[in-house]
Amino acid sequence: MLSQEDLKQIAAKGITEAQVETQLEDFKHGFPFLKLEAAAGIGNGIVAPDGDERAKYISAWNAYKAEGKRIVKFVPASGAASRMFKDMFAFLGGDHDEPQTDFEKKFFDNIGKFAFYGELDAACRKNEGKGVAELIGEGRYKAVVGNMLEAKGLNYGQLPKGLLLFHKYADGERTPLEEHLVEGALYAASGGEAHIHFTVSHEHKELFEKKVAEKCAAYAAKYGIKYDVTFSEQKPSTDTVAANPDNTPFRNEDGSLLFRPGGHGALIQNLNDIPADVVFIKNIDNVVPDRLKDDTVTYKQLLAGMLVTLQAKAFGYLRQLDNGGCTRGQLDEIANFVQHDLCCRKDGIETLSDDELAAYLRGKLNRPMRVCGVVKNVGEPGGGPFLTYNQDGTVSLQILESSQIDKSNSEYMKMFTEGTHFNPVDLVCAIKDYKGQPFNLPDYVDKTTGFISSKSKNGRELKALELPGLWNGAMSNWNTVFVEVPLSTFNPVKTVNDLLREQHQ
Repeated sequence: MLSQEDLKQIAAKGITEAQVETQLEDFKHGFPFLKLEAAAGIGNGIVAPDGDERAKYISAWNAYKAEGKRIVKFVPASGAASRMFKDMFAFLGGDHDEPQTDFEKKFFDNIGKFAFYGELDAACRKNEGKGVAELIGEGRYKAVVGNMLEAKGLNYGQLPKGLLLFHKYADGERTPLEEHLVEGALYAASGGEAHIHFTVSHEHKELFEKKVAEKCAAYAAKYGIKYDVTFSEQKPSTDTVAANPDNTPFRNEDGSLLFRPGGHGALIQNLNDIPADVVFIKNIDNVVPDRLKDDTVTYKQLLAGMLVTLQAKAFGYLRQLDNGGCTRGQLDEIANFVQHDLCCRKDGIETLSDDELAAYLRGKLNRPMRVCGVVKNVGEPGGGPFLTYNQDGTVSLQILESSQIDKSNSEYMKMFTEGTHFNPVDLVCAIKDYKGQPFNLPDYVDKTTGFISSKSKNGRELKALELPGLWNGAMSNWNTVFVEVPLSTFNPVKTVNDLLREQHQ
């Protein structure tokens, strides 16, 4: 099925023939649905710390930072903004010249409230000889949208989301990239330095670097720190082969194989390259202006403090196991920590011998750890926190997407639809072991998870394969803890009109 030319193409991407064969098998057989025990909730997999506990964990985080540990803020930022402007592209290409839909009317009625209004007005004056208000007054709505989306103007239709102007301040406007620089200074700086890493697409890397070069010095001076800002791109070796509807390899017009980006799960490789003790992960578009940052900073410190507290306890137990000779009472104490605090349970461990129990506990403790913020479910699309059966028979906490759940199972669908909490992508991760060595994160991916979707290229239907998602299957074999955080910490921007919400004004 694969020719010598195919094998050369595969090798050039850093992919093995076996990986491609496995991916083609995945198209044929699909991925098994996950077996669920329950949707996680308060008291059943989700903790909601009270005021005293919050203060204790924030204090623990500040003490940890004072130890000079390397802390990195990791921001997936390769997403293009084109989906944000789907409705405005439709207006630009539509056969009506004035706003008709509620979305279009809201956009034009509030156009002066967008942080990018000043730049848009300048682009219109340069290209059309008139400002936004004059063009709207003349009914030239499409000229305004064209100057927003197209290369002649702001080019927002082709830029990454991280480089759009989101928020207004007295001293100017800010992009999401800048808001993440500020956040890094407020909760992730250690030893006078904030390490921030953005994953970006190849085509936009230079624009990100330029923006950082323009803005970093001012924020460094404002917050009295140094910034270490780095970038990476998804690796070609994480691309996945595309298939025809009959599961044979999809080929381009020149006969070569078509590879597609493997989705955000590919970023486990980027994360694996980060030298850090603790890593914060948060999406590029989930930012707020300074006046609303207090909750974000408080709860980021809380999550991190809980992480380092649990990690210290796990490390202590691992050293105890190393020393050997644990009594049954000591093993039971460690087992209680694994089952209660880390919410990783297995039936029948009381029947294991001391040596078997010690080996089981060591395996569960000595792996990466993450504490994930979850918010109350308000109907946003996306994944949620569940108690899920693993291949080794344990039940542990996982973040699941709807595609991982068997929709023909009414009990599972009831769990999914009635779940009380939602995943806002708010993670703090510990990626070194108790001896100070980095974990090899790809070892902890559940390779039996993934996503298959239908796409097309040049009018031809194809099947696309996404790797296990970064916070789904890619972190499946981590220790996971869920913490309820307030909705005020979750303010994503999915459409341009989301910028009109009070939280972004």
